[in-house]
Amino acid sequence: MRQTLVIFLKEPRPGRVKTRLGREIGMTAAAWWFRHQSARLIRRLGPDRRWRTVLAVSPDREGLASHIWPTRLPRWPQGTGDLGDRMSRVLRGMPPGPVIIIGADIPGVMPAHVADGFRLLGRHDAVLGPAPDGGYWMIGLRRCGRAVPAGMFRSVRWSSPHALADTVASLAPLDVGFGATLRDVDEASVLQA
Repeated sequence: MRQTLVIFLKEPRPGRVKTRLGREIGMTAAAWWFRHQSARLIRRLGPDRRWRTVLAVSPDREGLASHIWPTRLPRWPQGTGDLGDRMSRVLRGMPPGPVIIIGADIPGVMPAHVADGFRLLGRHDAVLGPAPDGGYWMIGLRRCGRAVPAGMFRSVRWSSPHALADTVASLAPLDVGFGATLRDVDEASVLQA
């Protein structure tokens, strides 16, 4: 079974992406940053032959037809709902085998981090990559022999310091492993760090 890396992307339009960052540096600057950060990330991770890379796009229709993202990579619509609804739909819909989802706003993620996540899925049912703010930059499921938990992502307080702990609780009774801690970019201070 092939390993699948899914990169979650939104069309980089001002006011649509990185709105917390946009309140500090301006919505156009935040969208510009996201577009270029996403392109660098896709160039870094997309060609790796250890996994198949899929772009999960939003909004669905615009993302599927977009000329911004590389056409050589398959696209998957995220669909409606909160982040948990969209990630759950993608995790359930991918072909058999281990799946890891990452966001496109993590400048420090390297192929070694993704490979480590897949390695951890060899020993654990699920994997999370913590972020210093209490969230996470990566989630993955082995999806071999166990069903995706029905309550996955239920009651997760998104964009809060509780997102990681809430997600771990929602994954019970799965065995969860943890990858490296990496920072996503939600505030201007992180850009300067």
